[in-house]
Amino acid sequence: MKVEIWSDIMCPWCYIGKRRFEAAMEQFTDAGSVEIEWHSFQLDPTIESGHGDNLYSYLSKRKGVPYEQAVQMNNQVTALASTLGLTYNMEQAVVANSFDAHRLIQLAKKHQLGDAAEERLFKAYFTEGKDFSDPETLVAIGKEIGLPESELKELVNSQAFAPDVKRDIQEASALGINGVPFFVFDRKYGVSGAQASETFLEVLNKSVGEWKKSQPAGLEIIEGQTCGPDGDC
Repeated sequence: MKVEIWSDIMCPWCYIGKRRFEAAMEQFTDAGSVEIEWHSFQLDPTIESGHGDNLYSYLSKRKGVPYEQAVQMNNQVTALASTLGLTYNMEQAVVANSFDAHRLIQLAKKHQLGDAAEERLFKAYFTEGKDFSDPETLVAIGKEIGLPESELKELVNSQAFAPDVKRDIQEASALGINGVPFFVFDRKYGVSGAQASETFLEVLNKSVGEWKKSQPAGLEIIEGQTCGPDGDC
């Protein structure tokens, strides 16, 4: 059964949601039946990389709140993240357009490394203060998680996987997703936000149980003359 997750690298709740979902998966006894697929989403596709604003200034302008309130909001989410073992250094965060980082994730998905790419990019942004719009940074991150250097260089020197990113964003709109993180279970149930692990576990049990009931029970075989590999005919 597939769980699809729409996320943006610069979303602090998406990193928190990832950890909480992972905690639910660790408790889920049938985790082997679950396939996870990450999808691209941009909270602000209009961001111009290299504009010079720090995260607090950016949020103050975008949300229309005082600078001090933006700092307080981020302090609260930073404290919550720390309870999950995540380190948020918001004052170091480089506000940049996430589109190219999403292209990297799409390349990683091709190599079954989508989750690794999400994890590494989250850490690069929230903990290390790296600029995920910088081509050299993207190549370094891609190599770190095991992507071929030749494909990474082709990625940063082209618009490869741009249609895949746009397709994910369009699909989110079609599903009525207007915020992230957003988790879709078997295209039947949607969970919005970084919910508690108990909530994810409840939906996993329900959706996987229903999915299993919908699967064919197996072949009904009508016996006849056959030959087997041992030569018995």
